[in-house]
Amino acid sequence: MLTKKGKYGLKALIHLAQLEPGKTAFISEIAEQNNISKKFLDAILLELRKGGILRSKKGPGGGYALSKPASQIYVGQAVRILDGPLAPIRCASKTAFEPCDDCDHPEDCQIRHSMTDVRDAIASILDNMTLEQMVAKRSSGLLDGDEIRAGGK
Repeated sequence: MLTKKGKYGLKALIHLAQLEPGKTAFISEIAEQNNISKKFLDAILLELRKGGILRSKKGPGGGYALSKPASQIYVGQAVRILDGPLAPIRCASKTAFEPCDDCDHPEDCQIRHSMTDVRDAIASILDNMTLEQMVAKRSSGLLDGDEIRAGGK
């Protein structure tokens, strides 16, 4: 499940993706317009900056902006930066695998195999959905996933 941190991070990225090229936004502006605690958002944006998705500038004309065009930022990357692996359970994770305490044979576990399929399905969508596509969906009100799969990576 996407955490509040992940959700708020995506809301902030959408906000920044809708800015005119070259423009920046202050944390206070993003927080107020998206109903997010400024202190919490500050930590979220710092993680996204460290993860290479955002850039920041201090002083007059400063604030946050996307580090590259929204068409080159994949939602899966942002979610992983903020929330960690996409797998619903640790033993199904590619990057943070941990065997379950109650499982002697993870390679034969049907639950692990099923949750690996879930992880793969989630990754397939999020790793092919750009921030630009997410903004377009939000603007148009589209809810159909076919557009994401067709225009992906």
